[in-house]
Formats: sequence, structure tokens, C-alpha cells
Amino acid sequence: MSDNYTAVIIDDETLAREITKKYLANHKNISVSAECSNGFDAIKKINELSPDLIFLDIQMPKLNGFEMLELIDNPPVIIFTTAFDQFALKAFEANAVDYLLKPYSRERFDEAVQKAFVRLQSKTPQSGIIKKLIDRNDEKNEFLERIVIKNGPKISIIHVHDVNYLEAQDDYVMVYSSEGKFLKQKTMKFFDQHLDPKDFIRVHRSYIVAIKGIKKIELLEKETYQVILNDKTAVPVSKTGYEKLKEILN
Repeated sequence: MSDNYTAVIIDDETLAREITKKYLANHKNISVSAECSNGFDAIKKINELSPDLIFLDIQMPKLNGFEMLELIDNPPVIIFTTAFDQFALKAFEANAVDYLLKPYSRERFDEAVQKAFVRLQSKTPQSGIIKKLIDRNDEKNEFLERIVIKNGPKISIIHVHDVNYLEAQDDYVMVYSSEGKFLKQKTMKFFDQHLDPKDFIRVHRSYIVAIKGIKKIELLEKETYQVILNDKTAVPVSKTGYEKLKEILN
């Protein structure tokens, strides 16, 4: 007698969800407990229903699959479904996570489900795998358009043009924006690499500021400077930071 499992299907395309359900009809021991068309609903459903398995699309509006994964505390076993995304596929392959490349056949679907059964039966926690996957995806060379942050049940999406400055806080970064301040579990190095240098500058080991928000540079004492932002916040500037500022502001 095989175990029975529950699944949640997450995809913004109705047709894609229908195909997954159709293929799942052959797997009598998997019942679909919910289907979601966006990441917000999906997080709510996953926390509410604790499914064993999720079918997760990567390219979705509002929250993409990777942003969503950062916000789930105890991730279930995941089968990713994606249109061609070279970087995501490399991340999956490096971490032996199964994915279905759209459009996929019933045979390929069944194969992914069999692999998922092995994972489900081994009862291995998925959080380590997911962390490696996110880290691998973070190596992607593209600038952020938004920062997604979870605070208790609340999810905030901060557009980078609303960010005033960022401050390092141990393993976290405090993001100060026009919407308030938010703590994100990422490194300064990550933000340094993923914020467009046309818009942001690292003025200090612990601070990155939005260039448009700089009001003036002040000399505090010999070779010690700070920048004053439009909202009157004073941010320390290192020697390297000062050289970079001079270059940009000239």
C-alpha cells in the first residue's frame, strides 16, 4: 500500500494548471489540495495546508518562484515547471532538483513524480536544498527591480526606486525605503552586486545609498566624511566610498 500525498499547483497560466491536474489524475495517491495563480496565494495555501508536494512555476508576476521560496519556512518537495530559463536549469541540475521544461510530455511528468516519491519517502528536509538553490540563483548577473520581504504573515514588495539606503546588520540587511524599514536575510555583497551602479553606490562597508537621495557630502574631520540624504539621514563614508562618490558626483 503506497502512502497518500497532497499537492498544490502554482502557475499563473490556467492551461498549465489544467495539464498538471490531467497528468496527476493517473497518480491516485496524490490529491490536489489547492491551485494558485500567484505567489502570494501560494504562500498562504502552503502555510495553511502543509502540502507534501508542490508544482511550482518560476516565471510569475508579483512574486517569481525563487522569491516565493525565500519566504517559505518549511518547504515541501518541489517539482519546478518552467519555460526555458538557462540559469534556473543550471541551479536545478547542480542541486539535483527535478524540473519540467514546458511543454512537457506525460512520460516526463511521470518520471518527475517518481523522483518526488523517492524524496517524500526519504523524508529529507528540503530547506537545505532550497537554500543552495536560492544561493545558486543569486549568482545570476541581473539587477534587482524589487526586494521581497516577509515579516510574520505580512509580505512586502519594495521597488528599488523607493529604496533610500541599506545598512548591514550581521547576516541581514536593513532596507530603508519610503515605505519604512525592512529586514532582509541577504548580504551586503548580494545587494552590491544586484543593485544597478547607475542608481546605488556603496559608500561604506556597512552602507549602500541611492544616488538620487544624496543631498550633500560633509567633512567631519580630517579625511572623515558623511553623506546627508534628502531625508536628513547622515551616513558614514569610507575612504574608498569617498573616492567613488567624487567620481560619480563630478
